[in-house]
Amino acid sequence: MKVFAHRGASGLYPENTRSAILAALELGVDGIEIDLQSTLDGFAVIHDTWLDRTTSGRGKVNKLTLAEVQQYDAGNGQTVPSIEEVFQWVNNQTLLNLELKHTFALDKLVKLIEQQVQAGLLTRENLLISSFDHHQLKWLKQQLPWVKIGALTGSIPLGYCEFAERLNAYSVHVDKNFINCEYVADAKTRNLKVFAYTVDKQEDINDMLALGVDGIFTNYPSKAQSFLLQK
Repeated sequence: MKVFAHRGASGLYPENTRSAILAALELGVDGIEIDLQSTLDGFAVIHDTWLDRTTSGRGKVNKLTLAEVQQYDAGNGQTVPSIEEVFQWVNNQTLLNLELKHTFALDKLVKLIEQQVQAGLLTRENLLISSFDHHQLKWLKQQLPWVKIGALTGSIPLGYCEFAERLNAYSVHVDKNFINCEYVADAKTRNLKVFAYTVDKQEDINDMLALGVDGIFTNYPSKAQSFLLQK
């Protein structure tokens, strides 16, 4: 079962920051998940629509420039990273999962991804884009047919993973509390990977193993790795 660092190693370091991402890289995780919000002129690696929870600033991210977002402390004296900085730090060392948040400038993102691939800082195999907004994913897949997309959900749809198959998704990312045997079995018949979020407790890791989940998103990747090595 794969281990993905949720917002980097965010249980020990400020989420979505350089220290959290570098710590996850040092652990040799199978992937790193980060969140993307649009700014007025680019993209900021931050989870919330507002700055208030994770930085010393206030206001909506999409009403500010990246430079304005980066003037605030995102934890331990760090700034909110740009996506370009993250591409440089990760540099194809592991899979990078970009979770797209709200009011997203998809056309700019497509151009940026193409630039990063051409520059050699990103390979097609090491990129996974996920979102709760499946319309965004559908549009992205049309623009970049090669890109792997992960359909996020916090529910058990009547058709189980039918929605993800219709998107031609690579994976379905499901709240751990909504995963059951039927869900996983349906995903397998549709050739979809099942990744569970957010899995920090050993009991929950055991449950995901028993269900045959392909990977977990965790805030404590080191603990998850150590526990899985004992299995």
